[in-house]
Amino acid sequence: MDTGSGSPRVIRLLPDTVHQALRPGTAIVRLETTPDRGGVLDGAWWPRSRDIAAELPVLVAALTEHLGPITRVGLDTVAWDALPTRLVVDDRVVHVDSFPVGDDTVLVTRGEADHFSLLVIPPHATPEAAHAAMAEAVRADNVTGAAQILIETGTARGAPET
Repeated sequence: MDTGSGSPRVIRLLPDTVHQALRPGTAIVRLETTPDRGGVLDGAWWPRSRDIAAELPVLVAALTEHLGPITRVGLDTVAWDALPTRLVVDDRVVHVDSFPVGDDTVLVTRGEADHFSLLVIPPHATPEAAHAAMAEAVRADNVTGAAQILIETGTARGAPET
């Protein structure tokens, strides 16, 4: 597919084996962001619970492995149990910012200004719904916001937890 810039556009899809392995605790991040940052989201995260002290260190460690040191994480206060102001992960301090925005995302900062926006899949989501939401979130041309993706895939916050 030609993008008009003279170079062909390469569409990279996640291998089916990744989707088959989806379970709570999974994060999928598009590591190559688009030059124009056209997509709304850079990836998705499916935590096992609403206990941020248990969930966030695992996410930060996984992202650090691929992105480098994570310095700050921004979270929605409504979506989590008791948010700390900072956590120590692998001997590094990660600052935690909380906002009452209700936008179903987590903002991750690498260094001083590199930001990644991840859709947060509710812990109660079925594997099928989580797969659909994650696939939409990592599309480089996605313009649908996190809350709408969750509504369209049947994983909106109001659903009962199991």
